[in-house]
Amino acid sequence: MLELAQAQKWLIGYQDECWWSRVSPPHLHSWGEADQPLRLRDAEKEKSDGEAKALCCYGLKLEADHQMLLRFVAGRGVSDLTIAFLAWVCSQLASKGAKNLVMIWDNATWHGSRQVREWLKSHNQQVRADWREGKAGLRIIPCFLPVRSPWLNSIEPCWLHAKRAVVEPTRKLGSTELTNRVYDYFKLDHLPFIAH
Repeated sequence: MLELAQAQKWLIGYQDECWWSRVSPPHLHSWGEADQPLRLRDAEKEKSDGEAKALCCYGLKLEADHQMLLRFVAGRGVSDLTIAFLAWVCSQLASKGAKNLVMIWDNATWHGSRQVREWLKSHNQQVRADWREGKAGLRIIPCFLPVRSPWLNSIEPCWLHAKRAVVEPTRKLGSTELTNRVYDYFKLDHLPFIAH
């Protein structure tokens, strides 16, 4: 499929969800002062802290220009939020003249759910009908990765490097500050959460 996509000059994108913890820091190495190692420890979540311990973010990395499209979501990755994210991606890429996206993603249960499969089918049928009328639209061609093979998804290292870049060793970040740091790291506009 990738060879066909490259020959046809279709967009190739790698999609995944990522959890950004406000409490547990990522694994990383750092330089420190002699006899003064920098230690990152899990922060404590106070009872008065009404914010979630971790935030879920959907992302799509385009292979051609390494552009990232991301949105934080209210809650965890589920079919409804996946569909809302995909609809947003379609509107973003179609507005730039893209017609086909080969989307590579893992086998998360919500990716292969009946609801998502039916949405993709009806969405692609609507796009083809729109093309016949001369309207813009983006068709999504999903390609599933083999089970338990996250190293094949090229968005994974992006998540890792971003987590290490936004970490705060001395305090716990609030939800707003964490999302702002993530959007700033990827040089993207700050967007509201996608909700159910």
